[in-house]
Amino acid sequence: MSEILKGRAWVFSDDVDTDLIYHNKYLAETDPKNMPQYAFEYYPGKENFAKEVKPGDFVVAGKNFGCGSSREHAVYCLEYAGIPCVLAETCSRIYYRNAINNGYPVLFVKGLSEAIKEGKIKDGDQLEVELSTGTIKDATNGNVFHGDAVSDLENDIMKAGGLMNYMKAKAGAK
Repeated sequence: MSEILKGRAWVFSDDVDTDLIYHNKYLAETDPKNMPQYAFEYYPGKENFAKEVKPGDFVVAGKNFGCGSSREHAVYCLEYAGIPCVLAETCSRIYYRNAINNGYPVLFVKGLSEAIKEGKIKDGDQLEVELSTGTIKDATNGNVFHGDAVSDLENDIMKAGGLMNYMKAKAGAK
């Protein structure tokens, strides 16, 4: 049986670009441990995210999460805030690539954008997420969402701590 992650939902709309996740004025920060303090500072209504987020909480978004500029900061600020994964209907290819390269999971959940718009999942809802099956249960209202499970390769990269560590381990195994 696989692990069930439990935490509170932070709900975002469609088209959340990387400047809203982690503004470019903080790009000089190079220590990932310091990046969470700037997360979503410029997202309307979520300006206090960095002060209020707790390890285990989830970022829940609609379509095209992480669009815009390529920056690992937008992954690091969530990962180092203790967000175990991003739940989104879709995300930009570059955000997804940065997440996978850093061993950070993104679950794709069909219909999530509409569920957000219809209020079927809201800020503060308590979620139960099973990465191995992609099942998301909203314990607050009983709604269940079905995402794509984390693939075996993604899981291996996550366990290795990112793509570089995974590749080093594979090269060393030969």
